[in-house]
Amino acid sequence: MKAAYIEHYGPPEVIRYGDLPQPRPGDTEVLIRVGAVSVNPIDTYIRAGIVPMPIPKPYILGCDVAGTVEAVGAKVTRFKVGDRVWGSNQGLLGRQGTFAEYVVADECWLYPTPPTVSDREAAAIALVGITAHLGLFRDARLQPGETVFVHGGAGGVGSCVVQMAKAVGARVITTAGSDEKAELCRRLGADLVINYKRENEEQAIRQFAPDGVNVWFETLREQNLEMAVSLLAMRGRLVLMAGRESRPPFPVGPFYVKDCKAYGFAMFNAPPEEQRRAAEDINRWLAEGKLRPVIGKIFKLAEAPEAHKLQEDNTLRGAGTLVGKIVLEP
Repeated sequence: MKAAYIEHYGPPEVIRYGDLPQPRPGDTEVLIRVGAVSVNPIDTYIRAGIVPMPIPKPYILGCDVAGTVEAVGAKVTRFKVGDRVWGSNQGLLGRQGTFAEYVVADECWLYPTPPTVSDREAAAIALVGITAHLGLFRDARLQPGETVFVHGGAGGVGSCVVQMAKAVGARVITTAGSDEKAELCRRLGADLVINYKRENEEQAIRQFAPDGVNVWFETLREQNLEMAVSLLAMRGRLVLMAGRESRPPFPVGPFYVKDCKAYGFAMFNAPPEEQRRAAEDINRWLAEGKLRPVIGKIFKLAEAPEAHKLQEDNTLRGAGTLVGKIVLEP
């Protein structure tokens, strides 16, 4: 089979596209004929060696996948040949990734794809959707009528936070860096969109939510926690899921006197049952049209180096040339 893989850490140019043996499913595993995969920042961090993880060699890149079941292991109970499935959490903690024509994954990390949802859409929503859900509902326990703030409502995680919060009846404030991205955020349901290049972010939030923000979902790699905490409501919740090297000042006094809570998490640490609960809501909202992924660019699998470069330019260098997710197809 064809696959995009690396044999050592390095820049996007170390990615090779070529033939590797087709995997065979173990007892609890499923063999998937890949329809689409997507790129996440964590993929680029692992490839570059920024995030140390045990990896097999050669190592196939990628966390997210959507496709059709080609074979199942002897103990698989949830899927059969011909089923369409999607999933994430591959390419992590010693597992092979998804950038290939065929992928083997344990059934515990897979979910049925709704009939009206394409493989492109399912792959694009996988990691970012589960991440947004874990932060909003498992950790922050968002309630209807509360106010949520998230940076970058046109991004992968940000767009999911906007839509999921609206799906349960919350008010949503978000930011965007262009008129095009701001309009997209409004179409996704955001109640207030702040153009951070032209407007005073703190002032706009205070005016819209004078009693404070109930859930501050932080997606930036460099956080301003002084501002975030000052804008939290009584018993507000701060969600942190980005910025491995970030060491910002933390205003302890203002935080604890308002009975606030902070939650930090990495999506891939969540056990299968927590991720499955998230996937069930994601599937329901996808089927109901309340959730849709934002896809910014589609590549062929052979163009994985270009896809990784585009992701890095936007994640690490703030290029602003990407709206939403990057999807690759065989």
